[in-house]
Amino acid sequence: MANKLTPKDRLAIERVHMPEQDSSQRAANFSEVNLGLAEAAAIREAQRCLQCKNRKCVEGCPVRVDIPEFIAKVAQGDFAGAAEILQRRNVLPAVCGRVCPQETQCELVCVRGLKGSPVAIGHLERFVADWAMTHQNGQIIAPAAATGFKVAVVGAGPGGLTCAGELARLGHQVTVFEALHDPGGVLRYGIPEFRLPKRIVDYEVGNLVKLGVNIQCNVVVGKTITLEQIRRQFDACFVANGAGLPVFLKISGEDYNGVYSANEFLTRVNLMAAWKEGPGRTPIIRGRNVVVIGGGNVAMDAVRTARRLGAQHAMIFYRRTEAEMPARVEEIKHAKQEGVEFHLLESPLEIFGSDDGWVSGMKFQRMQLGEPDASGRRRPVPIPGSEHTVECDVVVVAVGAQANPLLTGSAPDLEVNKWGYIEVGPDGATSIPGIYAGGDIVRGSATVILAMGDGKTAAEAIDGYLRKLRDKG
Repeated sequence: MANKLTPKDRLAIERVHMPEQDSSQRAANFSEVNLGLAEAAAIREAQRCLQCKNRKCVEGCPVRVDIPEFIAKVAQGDFAGAAEILQRRNVLPAVCGRVCPQETQCELVCVRGLKGSPVAIGHLERFVADWAMTHQNGQIIAPAAATGFKVAVVGAGPGGLTCAGELARLGHQVTVFEALHDPGGVLRYGIPEFRLPKRIVDYEVGNLVKLGVNIQCNVVVGKTITLEQIRRQFDACFVANGAGLPVFLKISGEDYNGVYSANEFLTRVNLMAAWKEGPGRTPIIRGRNVVVIGGGNVAMDAVRTARRLGAQHAMIFYRRTEAEMPARVEEIKHAKQEGVEFHLLESPLEIFGSDDGWVSGMKFQRMQLGEPDASGRRRPVPIPGSEHTVECDVVVVAVGAQANPLLTGSAPDLEVNKWGYIEVGPDGATSIPGIYAGGDIVRGSATVILAMGDGKTAAEAIDGYLRKLRDKG
């Protein structure tokens, strides 16, 4: 049937809707919001793909998934074939199908979108990955013959896991060093359960272990072991330890109890399983009036988490308008549906506290948009005399993160820029031969899929570097 459809037939099919948990219910639980596509809906959506010869969607994917090919298999009902094509290019497909900003990448350049909505590539990726989880029991693509080379990966986040998986497939012996007690990085400790269930992370990591990846947790590179020691023990290394040092507002009152960085707030909830129901649930401060400063995905994660922890007023304060918000459109929509209050064109001035040292409120100033700044977004300009106060008992600052100098500070030969991020070439090569880097420690705060793209690029470069070593004898 799918092969007999004409372009006109495909253009006539409307984009399917991703089923969601009811907003009035999900605002009080941590179960996944998006519920996934049924088989019939996935096939119907796949039939919308025009199977372009000029595959712009593939160019828009940082890990270069063969998008038209896997979608064609879905349209035919060949889900096993689709899974194999997807897994060839992406070692974390169930993750990407949930958290990648497809609307600004592959779907943005989808030709189908010129006449209507683009193909729901992310929804189909999630469908195929979930089908494989259910029906293939962790079946993996067999790795190549062992090369005898040993590669270290620093950080078990999306970039590190991707690089590790790609290298293991190529036959290299890979050891991942992770500072925390479980692998996943931002996938486990940053992104909330309602967007990315921990069972998904466990499954994807389990497949990498089946490939032969050795993951060693509770190892802090720069403290437990140095990069120089790694160089002596391994033939190459990929550094993807993220940028976990929080950025604060540098305003009065940030030292009051109840003020968190978004990194700390989300890590506390995820690490200590504060989202779990039952009497054993780990306690965490559950403010009635929670202010979150910022407009990105992390801010949305934090404010939606606060809402689920019982906040009567879960409030976003952002100094520009919604049009300038870097958060995904879907995340903004979900936040609004769940009762999050949006306060736009507002800039924080001061945090107030009670006599016993706890947050009691904040002072804000209203803004208006002026000329564009260096980022291309219109610069917020204060409106004189517009200062006002807001009552709150928890403040979460979600305005970004910066490079943690623990690793780089212990490696003086590793070149970094003025912000402390590692300097790399187009292939991820650093100033030290055999050492590569990618993800947030290079880019600053970026997306999961961009970190994965860096991991894939570096894996290809490391493989070439190792093969040259072998050829030299």
